[in-house]
Amino acid sequence: MARELIRYIIMFVVLVLTQVLFLNQVQMSGFANPYIYILFIMLLPVNAPRYVLLLGAFFIGLSIDIFSNTLGVHAFASVFIAFLRPLIIRAITNREEDMEDYPGLAQNGLGWFLYYTAIMVFLHHVALFFIEVFTFTDILGTLYRIVLSSLFSIFVIVLSQFIVFRD
Repeated sequence: MARELIRYIIMFVVLVLTQVLFLNQVQMSGFANPYIYILFIMLLPVNAPRYVLLLGAFFIGLSIDIFSNTLGVHAFASVFIAFLRPLIIRAITNREEDMEDYPGLAQNGLGWFLYYTAIMVFLHHVALFFIEVFTFTDILGTLYRIVLSSLFSIFVIVLSQFIVFRD
């Protein structure tokens, strides 16, 4: 138990530092920005209590907000996907016996993980970008940012599973 807690604390710190120091500097024409920090929310154990999931999401989102000076936008989007995560996992998993406790790529296969990642990233980006602009006047521009950033984020998250999170 203590070993798992230390593992998640290290993952939290590494993902926040990676996001803030490297990935926030990567932008393609101001439209696509990868957000890898949501991997922390995605990789929490499936049987984690709901309050742990929501608090973890809030604190990782708040950490990104503090370093990015974004006034709670990331905290909102993170808590939003953490709230929906159990429903998404139940919806895309055929049987409970098939679901591993750790929702990673190596444990559940590429197809399942890619589907899970696409849903989580897209929902996160919809919440993030619509709260960020807080208007529907330039909805096509916002949708363009959502799609490009989602594709870029999905690519980086799946790549990170192959390179770093290989357990």
